[in-house]
Amino acid sequence: MCGITGWVSFDRDLGAASGTLEAMTETMSCRGPDDRGTWFGGPVGLGHRRLAIIDLPGGRQPMTVETPNGTVALVYSGETYNFTELRRELAARGHRFTTESDTEVVLRGYVEWGEALAERLNGMYAFAIWDGRHDKLVMVRDRMGIKPFYYYETSDGVLFGSEPKAILANPLARARVGTDGLRELFTVVKTPGHAVWEGMREVEPGTVVTVDRSGLRRHVYWTLETRPHTDDRDASIAKVRELLDDIVRRQLVSDVPRCTLLSGGLDSSAMTALAARQLAEAGETVRSFAVDFVGQTDNFVADELRGTPDTPFVHDVAELAGTEHRDIVLDSDALADPEVRAKMIRARDIPMGFGDMDASLYLLFRSIREHSTVALSGESADEVFGGYLQFFDEQARAADTFPWLVKFADHFGDDAGVLRPDLSAALDLDAYVKEGYATAVAGIRRLDGESDFEYRMRKISHLHLTRFVRVLLDRKDRASMAVGLEVRVPFCDHRLVEYVYNAPWALKSFDGREKSLLREATADVLPRSVYDRVKSPYPSTQDPKYAVALQGHVKDLLATPGHPVFELVDREGAARAASWDAPQITQASRRGLERTLDLAIWLDLYKPDLALS
Repeated sequence: MCGITGWVSFDRDLGAASGTLEAMTETMSCRGPDDRGTWFGGPVGLGHRRLAIIDLPGGRQPMTVETPNGTVALVYSGETYNFTELRRELAARGHRFTTESDTEVVLRGYVEWGEALAERLNGMYAFAIWDGRHDKLVMVRDRMGIKPFYYYETSDGVLFGSEPKAILANPLARARVGTDGLRELFTVVKTPGHAVWEGMREVEPGTVVTVDRSGLRRHVYWTLETRPHTDDRDASIAKVRELLDDIVRRQLVSDVPRCTLLSGGLDSSAMTALAARQLAEAGETVRSFAVDFVGQTDNFVADELRGTPDTPFVHDVAELAGTEHRDIVLDSDALADPEVRAKMIRARDIPMGFGDMDASLYLLFRSIREHSTVALSGESADEVFGGYLQFFDEQARAADTFPWLVKFADHFGDDAGVLRPDLSAALDLDAYVKEGYATAVAGIRRLDGESDFEYRMRKISHLHLTRFVRVLLDRKDRASMAVGLEVRVPFCDHRLVEYVYNAPWALKSFDGREKSLLREATADVLPRSVYDRVKSPYPSTQDPKYAVALQGHVKDLLATPGHPVFELVDREGAARAASWDAPQITQASRRGLERTLDLAIWLDLYKPDLALS
């Protein structure tokens, strides 16, 4: 797990531009606190920041291999979980290895198989290879988009990086956000390839992007395909368990301390219990960590999203699985701290608006990093197995829009209400969402004989797995890597995703509940309390002191003459929300306060050129 960056300029020798590449590399020091390196080869420069996980002394980058026809150089971020098998296959083909790292396996795998290597990898990865045999750059991203990867075309080549900040550190990249970039900031639609910053794009998940003197080409090596599912209920449950056992075993491999993120929900509990059982076979105890808020368990108030507090369930799992557990308890002052908010926005490069849930995630990861370097997460099980309320809500099922947006405003507030009315009208967010939805569902194939209802549920599943999950994966990666913590996501293994996606909805919810296949596949390792628990999302603080603290920060902002945030935000609306008594502060108004502060910090940090007309 690391940060990568680079620059290809076919019209010049980049050896003289080492200072710029160093600056690009240094922006990702948090992603790779253990080591750094750069490499130049004529028209290319590669930069790397390393978080050492496997083969601590031998995995330094950039990594090169000399061939009779030129140098092949690699910068790589992520983990390849099947590197042991690939290493054996490559060794049988005559390759000789000098390290024990998965990085060298990927490099030599490219030398052997070229771009077809991508189809052989199981893991989370973003890597770039300069192929000196053909003077071309090859950029590859994992199937689910777990690891971020961006590029920016120039007049004679390309800039790339794990994060936009690396690209923006190069003078050739302009920090400009156009109208579609602003629309991305205020809608939760995650348009594939869109990077918010004008001129910048994501390497899309499951894609290889190649750049040479003739230009840039994209090749999709993996998509989520519709296939018949022929297994019955018992066979499906057994297959899910078989896959989970294999996935967790692979993802526990590490040369540094690892742990699990435990929320007391089905997903993280199942993953933690499986990890604990496997480590116990080797005489080890798994560490587990959970986030909580001061007074939350004792004073919890149920709502439509969250019916129960997490902590009692967390402790049930920790006791049954025998984990070495620790609760990370946060107070409202820490959650509302502008410095914490700024660190998260700097980590993400954009203000995405998850408020206290962003702050608590960052603080949780920062605390975990004092004890572990690798964490396994239950992220993405809701998208894979069908866990969200919108999978069961008739209004969301029937709506011709992204299903998570149907009641988003009810639960979190309406972003459009934060904006200046004239800007909101100009952006026309409803039309942007409508167009994005039509594009997103256009290519989803229907099985022969599939009922209207099953096809509707297939579309909902597909949208979650190709749009919504990418928002959450990016959030988790940025928050964790900002403190040098590698978070692995077992439920994103493409074998599991493909298998469960094609199971009909009647099978995914055979007992009338969410995530039926996962619950039954792991029932033997779960406490009964968790087995029976209804889905509860990532926690949010209920302490009114948090909102009061936000109001104070927004009042300071309102007192700052000419702050550019009010070119975006409705000043009168912000002033009203900042003046209400605590009992009047609704979820929508709290979100408005958070969005205002996030946008202000982002404008101060990045000073983007905004296209407001």
